[in-house]
Amino acid sequence: MGMSNKTLLNAKEIEIILHRLACQLIENHGDFSNTVLIGLQPRGTFLAERLALLLKDNYQIQNIQLGRLDTTFYRDDFGRREAPLQANSTQIDFLIEDKNVVIVDDVLFSGRSINAALSALQSYGRPRHIELLVLIDRRFSRHLPIQPDYRGRQVDVINDETVSVHWKEKDENDTVYLTTNS
Repeated sequence: MGMSNKTLLNAKEIEIILHRLACQLIENHGDFSNTVLIGLQPRGTFLAERLALLLKDNYQIQNIQLGRLDTTFYRDDFGRREAPLQANSTQIDFLIEDKNVVIVDDVLFSGRSINAALSALQSYGRPRHIELLVLIDRRFSRHLPIQPDYRGRQVDVINDETVSVHWKEKDENDTVYLTTNS
């Protein structure tokens, strides 16, 4: 019984995708004066931080409001898991009332995390508009009618395959792997 890793995206490809996503965001949100980015813990926050940095350094967008949201206790399968869940911190120190909110996550899989994020966000005000940005959109794995507004790459994977995103801030480098558990 082995696991095999295949590289879906290398660092260069990820960089190109991040620039494209940043440009698409600017196209829709201008100077971000009415837009906030919310990265989903634990893995979406790396993507959100990277995008915020890119928007600031490469596209001169100042004053980006970036929050981190932990959806652990909002998930509909929260009580059904074997292992005890470790919560991450939620850090949203601004109002989202009447703002455009872009939820950022690394991989869109079943849609449950996003559904949980939508519930969790209600405690922070009522946004004008909510969009979803993901690096990897796993088609055919959705349990809920949730689709991304921005996607880095669409991937068709079967059930025993896992997509994992590695960021140089946490792992050794920027890479997206497809792992087959056989």
